[in-house]
Amino acid sequence: MEEGATAVGPLTGVRVVELAGIGPGPFAAMVLADLGADVVRVDRPGSPGGLRIDPDHDLANRNKRSVLLDLKSEAGVAAVLDLVERADILIEGYRPGVAERLGVGPDACLARNPRLVYGRMTGWGQEGPLAQSAGHDIGYIAVTGALSMIGAADGPPVAPANLLGDYAGGSLYLVIGVLAALQHARAGGPGQVVDAAIVDGTAHLTSVIHGMMAAGGWRDQRGTNLLDGGCPFYGTYETADGGHMAVGPLERKFYAEFIELLGIADRAPARDDFDSWAALRTAIADRFKQRTREEWTAVFGTSDACVAPVLSLREAPAHPHLAARSTFLDHGGITQPAPAPRFSATPGAVRRAPARPGADTAEVARDWGVTSLGEGSPS
Repeated sequence: MEEGATAVGPLTGVRVVELAGIGPGPFAAMVLADLGADVVRVDRPGSPGGLRIDPDHDLANRNKRSVLLDLKSEAGVAAVLDLVERADILIEGYRPGVAERLGVGPDACLARNPRLVYGRMTGWGQEGPLAQSAGHDIGYIAVTGALSMIGAADGPPVAPANLLGDYAGGSLYLVIGVLAALQHARAGGPGQVVDAAIVDGTAHLTSVIHGMMAAGGWRDQRGTNLLDGGCPFYGTYETADGGHMAVGPLERKFYAEFIELLGIADRAPARDDFDSWAALRTAIADRFKQRTREEWTAVFGTSDACVAPVLSLREAPAHPHLAARSTFLDHGGITQPAPAPRFSATPGAVRRAPARPGADTAEVARDWGVTSLGEGSPS
């Protein structure tokens, strides 16, 4: 669906203004758009865009519309505030104080729309010693302790791309925050500011681990615990062709099926004997090296052994289970993940290709009834 498409999803009717940025802010706005919200991205003249790639491939901008406004001009700021007056949510990802200096900070926006939910996406938060410092995902997850858990015991910590900080600890916590604040506002409460800091969200993600550590069930040492690669039956193993299999049969009955299908049930060291874990790891590794990834995938199939092939990003869409669920889809010639989660009555959908900067100004002006958009656009 493209131009003229009817909005679908549980957030149909919710209006969102996104002040263009990079990383977790745009992704959070994409999640809202996937779920049916009418997201208008305010791009700035001369900006290369979010990922500095061809806008047609910037999937964080799918399902959105874009207007081009100069926030350094009075007309541009006035146009943004006119949008704000009609919006439910605003999202911005500037350093603390920048939105205020531009004239589109919380005070100015809430004065125009007291029910507005003003979502702020930053790495360090709105206050604290590092609030004005530059940063990226790897630094945020480093100081929260999350990065320290990832990697082999005898190697350095390994960054999991920017999924853990930017998108899990950042974007998704911003989505949770603005939707909770929207519920509050629609129940009769006032609008408010949501301070979504990646350090806060990422720290929150480690809550269960902190509980395990306090109970003596988790060592503060990478690669020595049940879920961080320290356990021989929770990790990855190389196959004969250089591929890898992911292994995770933590429960006894699943483990029994695992070693039976692997073919080492008659010689595997006892799983509960920690002193034998090194020998068990070696036995598992040696056996996996005897067949290819495809052969092992066929062996474990749909069993309860909790074993899966480690697929690349390009391979993942063809996995039989993901294909059957349409977890990935093709839109505009780009294979991409489908909206998630799923709703039985109000399913989300990819309705529009990534918005090109300024391409939808006239359409948004008509639909939102904001005639000042033309005045605030660069000449």
